[in-house]
Amino acid sequence: MSESVISIQGLRKSFGDLHVLRGVDLELHRGENVAVLGRSGSGKSVLIKIIAGLLKPDSGQVFVLGQDVERLRGKELDAFRQKIGFSFQNSALYDSMSIRENLEFPLVRNVRNLSRAEINRAVEEGLDGVGLLQTIDQMPSELSGGQRKRIGIARTLMLKPEIMLYDEPTSGLDPITSVEINKLINEVRERTGASSIVITHDLTCAKTTADRVAMLLDGTFERIGTFEEVFTDPDERVQQFYNYKFVE
Repeated sequence: MSESVISIQGLRKSFGDLHVLRGVDLELHRGENVAVLGRSGSGKSVLIKIIAGLLKPDSGQVFVLGQDVERLRGKELDAFRQKIGFSFQNSALYDSMSIRENLEFPLVRNVRNLSRAEINRAVEEGLDGVGLLQTIDQMPSELSGGQRKRIGIARTLMLKPEIMLYDEPTSGLDPITSVEINKLINEVRERTGASSIVITHDLTCAKTTADRVAMLLDGTFERIGTFEEVFTDPDERVQQFYNYKFVE
């Protein structure tokens, strides 16, 4: 197995009396896609916010690219976050900016000494990579939900992150558009070599994009393995999840 780019041990997080993560252990290897499955409110999004340094854990260790995330401060944290691509559930595009300006933003903010020609080329290549070069001068409000998702991923890739964190990438999309997003997630891995964690409750997304699946049950990863390994487990909680999504 290749080296770990994320190593999580004994991670716990509560909000008042609500105990969300109760001792999570997970390894993500270089070049690997792992899907984290679980019911709504099970702590999936909390997990990746902790990985990205957006939330602090109550206890446990989170090492990302060899760094203890909880100890990072200031410029170190800023530099770390440039290596992590966070694809938000709602795409998080700036409504007042054109698509071109949305993709320029991370470059202008984080990469110095780029010429206008270099910025233009990077933006065009980014949009072409998600099949939406023709939208470059449109506004986010003019695009469909699926197009906004793709452009959100393109913007996340502008800084060439080593790790991608996808938060519910197919949420709210029709089945055909969901298939396109799943294909894009795989293309991103093939094109960039980035490792990925895909947070989802969409079993088709997990089966299509992930090398391994981690099933979050009652605050811990009770089952980790291939899709087939996880869903051949007789645990009633696992089977209920599967049967709900794939009812005949």
